[in-house]
Order: sequence, then C-alpha cells, then structure tokens
Amino acid sequence: MNYFNKMRGHTQSPPRVGLIEILWSWIGSFLGIAAVGLLHFRVLDQSALIMIIGSFGASAVLVYGAIRSPLAQPRNLIGGHVLSAIVGVAAYQYLGGQPWLAAAMAVSVSIALMHLTKTLHPPGGATALIAVIGGDSVHNLGYLYAIVPVGLGAGVMLTIALMVNNISKDRRYPEFWF
Repeated sequence: MNYFNKMRGHTQSPPRVGLIEILWSWIGSFLGIAAVGLLHFRVLDQSALIMIIGSFGASAVLVYGAIRSPLAQPRNLIGGHVLSAIVGVAAYQYLGGQPWLAAAMAVSVSIALMHLTKTLHPPGGATALIAVIGGDSVHNLGYLYAIVPVGLGAGVMLTIALMVNNISKDRRYPEFWF
C-alpha cells in the first residue's frame, strides 16, 4: 500500500502568481516565440532550413514563466536542447528503421546525458523526439539540426529572456550561468 500512498502527494499547491508576473511572462514569451518565428518565416523559409520547433513552446514556459527554476537557466536551455538534438539525430540515423526504438532511445539517452552534464531541460526530450519523428524537413538537416534550428533558436530565446526578464526591478534572470 505504501507504493500507492506516494501518489497522493505531500505538499500544497504553490501560490498563484500576480498579474504583473503574468504580464512579464506573456511579454517575454510573445517576443521570444515571435523572434524565432520571424527568423523562420522571413529568413529561413526560402531555404531547406527550419527555425521553429514545438519544443520551443515548452522552453518559453520555463525561460519566461518560471525564470527562477534551475531547469530554465541558460546552461540548461542551450545545453539541454543542443545535446538532445545531437542524441536525437544519432538515434534516427542508427535506429531510424525502427522508429519506436529510435524515439525511445533518443528521449531516454538525452535525459541521462542532460542529468550527467547538469543541463536538464525538459523540452530537450521533445527536441530529441522531434529529431526522430520530425519528417524529411528535419531528417535532411542531419546534425545541422543541432545548430539550426535548435542552437540558434534557443540562443534567440535566451537573448530575449535576458532582455525582458531583467526590465522589472522584481525579476532577475539568470540565477546562474554555469
């Protein structure tokens, strides 16, 4: 019975954030995703490169909405995404004939490596998975996927996070770099 009792939880829900915090989170996420999207649709869309991937939405929640979280810090944002992208591409290249296996390997190895390198960033798991299931537009990039869209996109989001998250006197980002 102890096993199931652990699933009941043991703390209360955190308090609701204030409207100003919500506003800053909204502004940061809007500007961050807009900047990545603008680069995608105005610059890279004419080439074979892509810029915007689904895992950036989850990163936006962290770097604009949970800025004090260890998972939202620059080391985690950049390192977690890039490392996971490399792992995802490798999994697809070696195990792509079995997509279920490649997907499972990409996500689980990326989690393990993020833990080992202190770069745990939950959207990194999605970045690894996208490398496997992303279709020809992603597969054709090969390891370039780790640079564009992943590294460049995460870098753009970090730049916006540094600017927006430090405008308010009540917000400070990052908590740490390394």
